[in-house]
Amino acid sequence: MSTSRVAPRAPFEAVVAEHGATVLRVCRAVLGPADADDAWSETFLAALKAYPRLPGDANVEAWLVTIAHRKAIDITRAAARHAVPVADVPEPPPAGPADGRGLDLAGALAALPRRQREAIAYHYLAGLPYQDVAAITGGSTDAARRAAADGIARLRKTYPGAALPDGEDS
Repeated sequence: MSTSRVAPRAPFEAVVAEHGATVLRVCRAVLGPADADDAWSETFLAALKAYPRLPGDANVEAWLVTIAHRKAIDITRAAARHAVPVADVPEPPPAGPADGRGLDLAGALAALPRRQREAIAYHYLAGLPYQDVAAITGGSTDAARRAAADGIARLRKTYPGAALPDGEDS
């Protein structure tokens, strides 16, 4: 009788500590500040359940961003199905940098088409190569690269003077 040895896996708490900030940045970029915390929580709840079955050689960061992408879609679809009237206006999102540009950039990012916003979030914020971005968003590597380039070009116009990344190949 043969037994296969599985390499020890990092505790899930270490995964959250290592990738939590990246997943939150992606959720904020894709959904905006109002729904980002919910998407982040739902991402890690789903990941906790699936983590024991994750192959040992898996790219954990790309796996988490994929889950966050699916949770963002779920939240967007749920919001589109019904409006929720509120008695009080929700609290404003936390303030950005002292120069106030952080909120302007968030607004400019939110104004981008969904594919461009996702490509920028997954490539520039999560640091995933375009091949992984394409796998998450459901397109080709070239389409993901084009969406990111078009999004950065639009941001350069709508957010002047921004220190945005130059085009690159990954």
